[in-house]
Formats: sequence, structure tokens, C-alpha cells
Amino acid sequence: MHAFRHGTTTTPTAVVVPPSLALPVIESAFPRQLHPYWPRLQEKTRLWLLEKRLMPADKVEEYADGLCYTDLMAGYYLGAPDEVLQAIADYSAWFFVWDDRHDRYVVHGRPDDWRRLRHRLHTALDAPRHHLHHPDPLVAGFADSVLRLYGFLPRTWNQRFARHFHAVIEAYDREFRNRTEGCIPGVEEYLALRRHTFAHWIWTDLLEPSAGCELPDSVRKNAAYRRAALLSQEFAAWYNDLCSLPKEIAGDEVHNLGISLITHENLTLEEAVDDVRRRVEECISEFLRVEQEALRFADGLDDGTVHGKELSAAVRACVGNMRNWFSSVYWFHHESGRYMVDTWDDRSTPPYVTNEAAGEK
Repeated sequence: MHAFRHGTTTTPTAVVVPPSLALPVIESAFPRQLHPYWPRLQEKTRLWLLEKRLMPADKVEEYADGLCYTDLMAGYYLGAPDEVLQAIADYSAWFFVWDDRHDRYVVHGRPDDWRRLRHRLHTALDAPRHHLHHPDPLVAGFADSVLRLYGFLPRTWNQRFARHFHAVIEAYDREFRNRTEGCIPGVEEYLALRRHTFAHWIWTDLLEPSAGCELPDSVRKNAAYRRAALLSQEFAAWYNDLCSLPKEIAGDEVHNLGISLITHENLTLEEAVDDVRRRVEECISEFLRVEQEALRFADGLDDGTVHGKELSAAVRACVGNMRNWFSSVYWFHHESGRYMVDTWDDRSTPPYVTNEAAGEK
């Protein structure tokens, strides 16, 4: 099912993309699609947030659909079995709630609370079954979503996912320290860190259960496949930075590619915006080139055997969903209430976050 320039909430409205953020090539060359399970997905993730106490009932009622977390995943993992997409969407919603908790701990200067949460997440990642009833809803919800994700593919995939997410937790710790110390990382340091805080390899790993197949190392490490995967994620991270730059400068933030460019490359704000936009556009143009290489690689895997045919189809599905990430991320940034800062009563506090949900007493 196709979705055009409209929100996917129950009362769709036309989306106006500011000229400074408009990418005509995305709107024309990356047709947007949604998984047909999306309406049910939205409903069940809303219920999961309530069941796991990750958001208060009134906030779920008022904001959950408008945050468009399920839209983002339903526009990415096309072809995934419904139960796989549901597990991914719940995990994604958890990820956003975790990101909000991390932000509140920074804002309120709570390093001890962050240290405890960091340790608990590392532990729950390795033994999720033992943390399903943890008193902190964020830890229990994480354990639930991870345990479900671990049920789709072999143990080797689970171990890789865990390894990648341990790195994400540590990157969030580095960001916590940078923000509390007012340390703006250099450009290359920031780009490397961003690949983890944006969870590049997590979202790429999840392409595999969506395609119903754990890909062998020889496929995942193929230059064209790996480059296409990285470009789709870099686009998402840098476009997020482009959209967030004005509000993050206003909020004395330190984690944004534009801020690193201004600080360490002595660019003006206008020059930094142009630089980030150039990088975003280069991601798109290079992806369009390497996508064809990755698809030819996928075709070459079909050696006439049943395994070869299945592997070829799985790789084509993964590469196709890398393409879907571009349009899904693009429209998410212009539809989700997460980015409508100008409509908030307090620009420093998202209206969908409460002290209770953020781990406050």
C-alpha cells in the first residue's frame, strides 16, 4: 500500500516540507510504501506501551499515534512477517523512550541513575528472560522486546545483535559524558560515534529476520551490500542532524554534525547547514549507484539450487528495504510530533514525556 504526502494517523493531513529540508529526489525517486499490517501494528504497539508502563495512559492516548514510531518501521521492513514487524516496532518504540530517558538524565544531571540504567541494560541484553519483571519498566520492556527478537533467527544472529547493541549502550554513555561536560566531539569522532548512537548496525541486522534469513558473513561483508547498508543509515542520521540543528543550537546541545562542523571546522551556521545537506544528498546519489551493484550481487547468488535462490531473494529483499529507509525516515521527520518543537509549551521538555516516565521521583 502506498502512502503519499500525508500522515498515516487516523486523521491524515497534508505534510508541508520546509524548502531548506526538502529533498525532491526522495519525493520522486523513492516511492513510499507501508507494510499492510501497519494499522494493526499501530494499535498493538500502543497497547504494548501501556502494558509495559513505558508511557502513562494519558500520554499514550494523546501522543502515541502522532509520534509515528510504528509508521517509521512499517515503512522500512516491507515483507516482514507480521510478528517480526510487531517485535521490531515495539523495540523501536522502546528505543525512543530510552532515548528520552537518557536525555532527561542529562538535563537533570543524574549520572548515578544513568550509570545504573546502563549496567542494567547490558545485563538484560545478555539474559533478557531474567529481566522480564524488573521493577524499572524501561529494563523490563527492553528485556521483553529483545527476547522476542531473539526468537526468529539462530543463536549466531542473537549474539551479533547483542554485540552491536552493547556498543550502542556504550556510545550513549560517551554521549552522556560529552553532554554533561560540554564536550563537542570533532567531526570524525562524531561521525564514528553517531553510527552507534543511531544504531546503524542494529537496524541493518533487523533486515534479516524481516527477510526470514540469517545472512552469511560472505554476504554481509560484501562491499556493495555493506556500503548500501551504511549509506541508508548515514542518510538517516545526517538528515536527522539537519532537521534538528536549529533547535539543538538553541538548546546548547553538543551532539550534531553541524555543531561539530561549526566548532572544529570554523564554519558559519549557514555553511554548516550547506555541508550537512551536501553530505545527505551525496548519500542518496551514491546509494542509487551502489544499490545496482548490490542487486547484481544478489542475482549472482542464485546458482540454481534451492538455497541459492532463497539467499538471492533474501538479499534482494534486504537491499530493497535499505531503499525504503530513505523515504520512511524523510517523511517521519515531517510527520512525527517528536520534531514539532515549535508547538510545545516548553521547548526543553517534550509534551509526551513525564517525570514518572523519565525515571523521576
